[in-house]
Amino acid sequence: MTQAAAPSSASAPEARAPTHPLIESNRIEGTRVHDREGKHVGTIDHLVIEKVSGRVVYAVVSFGGFLRFKSHLYTVPWEKLHYDTSLGGYHTDITEAELHDAPTLPHDSDDERKRETELRRYWNVPRYWV
Repeated sequence: MTQAAAPSSASAPEARAPTHPLIESNRIEGTRVHDREGKHVGTIDHLVIEKVSGRVVYAVVSFGGFLRFKSHLYTVPWEKLHYDTSLGGYHTDITEAELHDAPTLPHDSDDERKRETELRRYWNVPRYWV
């Protein structure tokens, strides 16, 4: 069964806010991150998803630099980012000073859970695992 095509309009389509609560991950990659004042401070590079639940747990965010040159990637708990429709991106309360001292999250290492515990404690967010 096919759907009928929407009637065409001679005028340009209106810009509308998304009404659906879901988004594809590739549409989040490249989305801007803003600080408390609304200043662009970074860009989402990619997401880290818990395999079993499918839940987004971290965003790896590129902060600093110019056009990604000399920028640094930081693993940020997803709870630290909040979508703001007026910005068309995410805002965070993370400061530059906090980033410099933030623990990193090595992937596929023997002490991954220990490092995750340190990272979540540093950012003051609860564990997502039981």
